Amino acid sequence: MKKPAGGPDQPELVQLLTPEGERVEHPDYAIDVTPEELRGLYRDMVLTRRFDGEATTLQRQGELGLWASLLGQEAAQIGSGRATRADDYVFPTYREHGVAWCRGVDPTNLLGMFRGVNHGGWDPNENNFHLYTIVIGSQALHATGYAMGVAKDGADSAVIAYFGDGASSQGDVAEAFTFAAVYNAPVVFFCQNNQWAISEPTEKQTRVPLYRRAQGYGFPGVRVDGNDVLACLAVTKAALERARTGQGPMLVEAFTYRMGAHTTSDDPTKYRRDEEREAWEAKDPILRLRRHLEREGLADEEFFAALEAESDALAKRVRDRVRTMPDPEDTAIFENIYADGHALVDEERAQFAAYQAQFADEESN
Repeated sequence: MKKPAGGPDQPELVQLLTPEGERVEHPDYAIDVTPEELRGLYRDMVLTRRFDGEATTLQRQGELGLWASLLGQEAAQIGSGRATRADDYVFPTYREHGVAWCRGVDPTNLLGMFRGVNHGGWDPNENNFHLYTIVIGSQALHATGYAMGVAKDGADSAVIAYFGDGASSQGDVAEAFTFAAVYNAPVVFFCQNNQWAISEPTEKQTRVPLYRRAQGYGFPGVRVDGNDVLACLAVTKAALERARTGQGPMLVEAFTYRMGAHTTSDDPTKYRRDEEREAWEAKDPILRLRRHLEREGLADEEFFAALEAESDALAKRVRDRVRTMPDPEDTAIFENIYADGHALVDEERAQFAAYQAQFADEESN
């Protein structure tokens, strides 16, 4: 058995698949995965990356107002997403495109908010996948409250909240940890530590590894190799099962790397070195699993070629869908604010309608 990976000056982390694609064991997180499941995880990551890349290109072409890429974080998201059960409930940030894929959310539905035509294009209760949360860290509180409700209802499902290393410094996350610990809520806090909170490195966020913060609140934390889809799957499965069986919350820190920009409005070349990215590219989560599949003879060229064709078809569907999304009515922003209406909202709607009418008058003249 190999010693869990960590690297110089880093604590040990759970790893089941090395960057070279070699399968290793961990004493606490054993998992049996069939060849079909391995190919499925690879397919999930490849299609998610293709969708993400297409969305980035569409933003550059002016079709989307903004996009938050998950490039490099596919293993953390697919591994943890595939660990959930259908009756579990997921609270994402704005970058969990891979988790949304695992929960059965149509990827084209993720794009409406970034195009500015809706506030979220899916029903959260249809897939137990909450709407994207832009406010940093607030979803940790939402997840904890939901988990407390699940426990009061006597259900055996669990809740998982996603956030990043920067969000871990937010007060909302600290409050969520407190409530989750005190009420023994069935919630897993899944932190994707991608090393950078926009332009702030992790060492400016904390003086201890992030997973150790859980100790101060009275529940366990673990660091997992976030570029190892098998380790993310195994650790998240164990954490969710722990929550379901009444053992309370757990913090999972997926140690990964944001290979792209924070969002398409960001320029990472201003604050990080090319050598850093190159070092992490050698740990690419998709390349890692492909090496394993090829090493063990679990996938052939026909499989990879068919997947490439499926990726092309997905990309075309995304492009076509975005460019044909209908614009909302001009006054739709004023709807569904108050159940019984509100005088101030009515006044603002009328003012906005009058303002819009000016442009119609100018065009007609």
